[in-house]
Amino acid sequence: METKPLPREAVLIVNAQSRKGEAHFAEAKALIEKAGIRLIAAHGVKNPDHMAETVRTAVESGAPMVIVGGGDGSLSGTVDELVGKDCVFAVLPLGTANSFARTLGLPLDVERAIEAIAQGRRRRIDLGMIDGDYFVNAASMGLSPMIGDTVPHKLKRYLGRVGYLLWAMKCSVGFRAFRLVIDDGDKEHRLWSTEVRILNGPFHGGVELSDDADVDTGEIVVQAIVGRSHMRLAWDWYAKFFRLRDRNAHTQEFRGKSFRLSAQPPQRLSIDGEVLAKTPFTAKVAGGAIEVAVPAGG
Repeated sequence: METKPLPREAVLIVNAQSRKGEAHFAEAKALIEKAGIRLIAAHGVKNPDHMAETVRTAVESGAPMVIVGGGDGSLSGTVDELVGKDCVFAVLPLGTANSFARTLGLPLDVERAIEAIAQGRRRRIDLGMIDGDYFVNAASMGLSPMIGDTVPHKLKRYLGRVGYLLWAMKCSVGFRAFRLVIDDGDKEHRLWSTEVRILNGPFHGGVELSDDADVDTGEIVVQAIVGRSHMRLAWDWYAKFFRLRDRNAHTQEFRGKSFRLSAQPPQRLSIDGEVLAKTPFTAKVAGGAIEVAVPAGG
C-alpha cells in the first residue's frame, strides 16, 4: 500500500538549551523554508520543561508535521503528544548522542537532516513504554542513570560523548553491581548485572548496542551486562563502540512485548538520558505508535 507523502507544512520546535539548539535555531528556520516546507510557526524553547506543552499546542492546532530539534531526551519527552494523532514527527538532531536520529538513518548535521526530511517519506514505528510513559529510543539502569543525573551541564554541552566518558570513569569508582529479576510473563530470569538497557532501537549513547533491536519489530529488547565485574561493563562499551567480533560476549538479551523488571538494591532508570523512574517497572512495546519522517531510502 502506497503511503501518503510527507506534509509540506510544519511547526518547528527547538530545545534552545540542547547542545546545539540555540546556535542552530535561526539556521534551521531558513533551511526548512528553503527546502520547500512552509513553517506555520517556529519556537526556540528556552526552558526544556515547556517543550511538551509547546508540541501539544502545535498538534492540537492541526499542524500536519512537527519538527522537534534537540537531543534524545527532548524527543522522548515530547513524543507522547503525537501518539494516536494524525501528525508526523520529524527529528532535527541537535543533542549529544543523537541515538534516535541514528536509528532512523538521519544525517547528524542540520542542513543534511533537513534535506532528508524535505525529500523523505513517512514510516510508522514502535515506541517503548516504561509503565505509562512513552520513549523513543532506550532506557537504562545501572551506571548510566548515575552519569546522566550528575554530569555537569557544561561538560556535556562542550565535550559531548567525550564528556560522558570522562564522567563515567569518575562515577564507576563507587558503583556496585545489582541483583536483577526479569519476568517475561512465563518465567523469572535472575542474574547479577552492572547495566541493563531497554531498547526500542539499536543505539544508546550514540553506540550501536544491539544487532536485533529496531523500531518496527513489534518487540522490545532487554539487554543485560551479566556478572559483577566493572571490567566487563567497560569492555562491553569498548567492544560495541568498535564493533569487535566478540562484542556480545558479556550480554544476555530478552525479546518480547512486555517485561517486569526489579532489582536489589533498587535501581533508578534513565529514559533517553533523563532519570525519570525506578525499579520495579514494566517495560513494553507500543507497536506502530507514531509516524516519523525518514530519508527516502530509509
